[in-house]
Amino acid sequence: MSDFAAIADRVQIEALRVEHFDAPMLADYDRFASLFTEDAVWQLPFANVELVGRENIRAGIERLQRAWEFWVQNTHSGPIQVDGDTATGRDYIFEIGRQRDGMSVVMYGLFHDRYQRTPDGWKFTERVLEPRYLDTTPLTGGPPRGSWDDH
Repeated sequence: MSDFAAIADRVQIEALRVEHFDAPMLADYDRFASLFTEDAVWQLPFANVELVGRENIRAGIERLQRAWEFWVQNTHSGPIQVDGDTATGRDYIFEIGRQRDGMSVVMYGLFHDRYQRTPDGWKFTERVLEPRYLDTTPLTGGPPRGSWDDH
């Protein structure tokens, strides 16, 4: 990978993927939606969620986030293959949280991605989550309250 343009593409796509996890953690749904092309698809097939189009993605992520009492994701970068103005890649994810209805989730999985170079930089055209491990055993912990000494 000695071509500086190819290196720049990969760095920009990696920055896009980082924003995908940072924006919803901070409830910045407009920023989240801006990461996608106008006709993009964001899917969680195992949860029967398919959001098509930037406006639906924005509304959908806000609705989904409101369901959580607490939620944290960690990611690990997977491969990126650039082919001109398009690219594909994978991102590995660990997620833990509890929904307001009491359902707990511990999940390991991966996102299968398609990207498009646009005048505004690289954007997602498709992001599909594939869980590889799911545990819905009730979590005994929760968001910290008080100080360490209180626990």
